[in-house]
Amino acid sequence: MPELAEVEYFRRRWDPGLGRKVSAVRLNPKARIGRGVPAAALTKALVGAKFVESFAAAKQMAFRFSGGTWLGVHLGMTGRLEAGDAEREPTPYDHFKLRMTGGKELVFVDPRQFGRVQFWQGDGVPPWWAKIPPAILSPEFTVGVVEVFLRRRARTAIKPVLLMQERFPGIGNWMADEVLWRAGFHPQAKAGAFGPKSVRKLHATLREVCAEAMAVIGKDWSDPPDTWLFNHRWRDGGRCPRSKQPLVRADVGGRTTCWSPARQALGAERR
Repeated sequence: MPELAEVEYFRRRWDPGLGRKVSAVRLNPKARIGRGVPAAALTKALVGAKFVESFAAAKQMAFRFSGGTWLGVHLGMTGRLEAGDAEREPTPYDHFKLRMTGGKELVFVDPRQFGRVQFWQGDGVPPWWAKIPPAILSPEFTVGVVEVFLRRRARTAIKPVLLMQERFPGIGNWMADEVLWRAGFHPQAKAGAFGPKSVRKLHATLREVCAEAMAVIGKDWSDPPDTWLFNHRWRDGGRCPRSKQPLVRADVGGRTTCWSPARQALGAERR
């Protein structure tokens, strides 16, 4: 499932269409990605509209067009955005396509169709966009809101808590593991056990990981350096890049989780 930085990268993939007008729309009527979207209204609103700007937040994207028209895209498990021209080789999974003036095409490709296209037209921003919580890198994401959220989920392990999008938008499996590993917290530590110092450390590490992921992956899909847990977490026999001791993989809260026992001891969160 694409996370914060991957979503930002794919948002940029449609940049070649900025400032151009839509000349044609194709939404595969048999594809699940368009469930609930009125195809006729979508086409009427988009044809002739100019692509004005785009946004990424949490695990979603929004694209604004002239005339108060918005598209939302959730990539799901296998979705991706592409931009091309007449020479681009189509795939069987091109379920949504915008043909732009100047010969450019903006395409949503999704083999397994777990993704989704949303459509909205009106003043302001779409309701489904307005309800996304403040970004982790925003001023509104404070130590205080993290502390309150952990206290309300006191009996839940911290790993699944970090995956709760209503407070940690865009954090997915690998980013949660990266945060806990850098901060030195065990993924099975109870959220309610975190002391004031540990909450501050968790908050700072969340912002650090998000900023670095956006700069490395979100910018141009560059490979993270080997100093990150990211490059070691799925290797059989993988070792912690800091302690050099073996990593462990196990199910925590229903998700495969990787951590370093040498660095992440239960009880460290109580400070």
